[in-house]
Amino acid sequence: MHLAKVPALGALVAVLVMTTGVAHAASLTRSPYLQRVGPDTATIAFRVDSNCAAQVRYGTGGTTDQTARSADSARIHAVEINGLAPGAEYTYVVEACGANTPPKRFRTAPVPGTRRVHFAAMGDFGTGGSRQKQVAASMLSHRPELFIGMGDVAYESGTEEQIQNNMFAPMKDLLMEVPFFAVAGNHEYVTNQAQPYLDNLYLPTSSSGGERYYSFDWGHVHFVGIDSNCAIGLASKDRCTLAAQKAWLEQDLAQSKAAWKVAFFHHPPWSSGDHGSQLLMRREFSPLFEKYGVDLVLTGHDHHYERTYAMKGDAMASGTGIPYLVVGSGGANLREFANSKPSWSAARNNTDYGFLDVEVVGGTLTAKLMTSSGSAADTLVLTKALPPEETPSPDALALIVEGERGVAPHQALFRAEPSLRGASVEWDFGDGQTGEGTQLSHVYEKEGEYTVTATARAGSAQQTATAQVSVAPPGTSLPSPGTPQFPPSGPSIGVPSPGMPGDDDAAAAGGCATAPLGALFPLGALALAGLWRRRSR
Repeated sequence: MHLAKVPALGALVAVLVMTTGVAHAASLTRSPYLQRVGPDTATIAFRVDSNCAAQVRYGTGGTTDQTARSADSARIHAVEINGLAPGAEYTYVVEACGANTPPKRFRTAPVPGTRRVHFAAMGDFGTGGSRQKQVAASMLSHRPELFIGMGDVAYESGTEEQIQNNMFAPMKDLLMEVPFFAVAGNHEYVTNQAQPYLDNLYLPTSSSGGERYYSFDWGHVHFVGIDSNCAIGLASKDRCTLAAQKAWLEQDLAQSKAAWKVAFFHHPPWSSGDHGSQLLMRREFSPLFEKYGVDLVLTGHDHHYERTYAMKGDAMASGTGIPYLVVGSGGANLREFANSKPSWSAARNNTDYGFLDVEVVGGTLTAKLMTSSGSAADTLVLTKALPPEETPSPDALALIVEGERGVAPHQALFRAEPSLRGASVEWDFGDGQTGEGTQLSHVYEKEGEYTVTATARAGSAQQTATAQVSVAPPGTSLPSPGTPQFPPSGPSIGVPSPGMPGDDDAAAAGGCATAPLGALFPLGALALAGLWRRRSR
């Protein structure tokens, strides 16, 4: 006899649920920050004020048509995205139970061996003060591909609160768009041997040191992050030892085939500042740097900027040597020099706050101390002879198109496969719109015949290929191409054989639903869809 009241009760419950959801909409307590970015992967980390199932929407060409979801309903999130294109710019937004971030962008690492890398580096910045913010803003304006931090990222003691207030909060704009790779400083070690620091970052790992020390490649540069706190005895043996770190480092450097090698850590082997040279770091690690061809060493700890001449052993090198840089000018109070400049010091500066801006193009490395006002206070140029890059054959850029024919509005999917090592790919879709990346999608809003042009570039080398997309007026009924028949030996990828149609079912239906391109472009699926492979003209 109460059945008549059930709909009204259900409506009331629905209203209460919606009201409760609005009242408890999540908000971000930490803005997104980029971690573990590589050629095909990125981790986007962030925090919210209540347990929440969050997701990241992302894409190329300014779109955010792909989705990666957090594994858990929680307050702390680190969303890993895979299947990305090397050297491509991605736009992303975070959605967390009503909390949405504005679109931000970042660039994936290029294909290993790519001979163009742009990175920034500094240490001793984690004060939360205005100078730190000014230097971070200046760094962001230079749009480096990655940011190397040489320790003391959160004064005074590297606590959870200080990491939030003195690093993430004042540098949020930079960390949302530039991948961050760091090593701990002595101030992080004050609290439980840098455990809060390790809990808040998602860094590459090594077999013996975890995230305390590690290495990674970016283009033709091999980066090695060393835990100098461990090396000088600040870590307990159950967490890190000098012997294990040295053994790992020697193996890592010996195996690296990168054209350039850069080491970064906190305590400087060479410094004329307040703390001075850390002689144990020089004695234990410089011989390995010299043996395996490290080109540049970046450190912090002393609150100034200093660059040595090329050094070997305990003296200036008569021939080939390594310049050691102290870049402790990221925001902490600069300190006076107690003594006159030593003979091995090529340049030093304790008046300008700033960061190191480094471009490595082919066999030339150019490092500049950029002040917060935008001027270059010091410049270092290193050169070396590199073997010539491979010359591609003229027929080496393959285009794969899904949706060569459809009805407006029509979505087509594109993939380029250049033979140029480390190439970036730019697209002209023929309708006034452009894109960037090896694989992406595009929507044609109007009918027409469109010539799509893909251009792959690596250094001075260039490849171009074209394809045609035909878009019919809205309401047009296109015939189905039928079901492709493959020989018993299985499908092959390439120009369709007789009997294999050149258009896929999705295109005939007037486009396909938005989906991650990694899911739309597996090789087997390409063959089953009857895709055309175009080659350069």
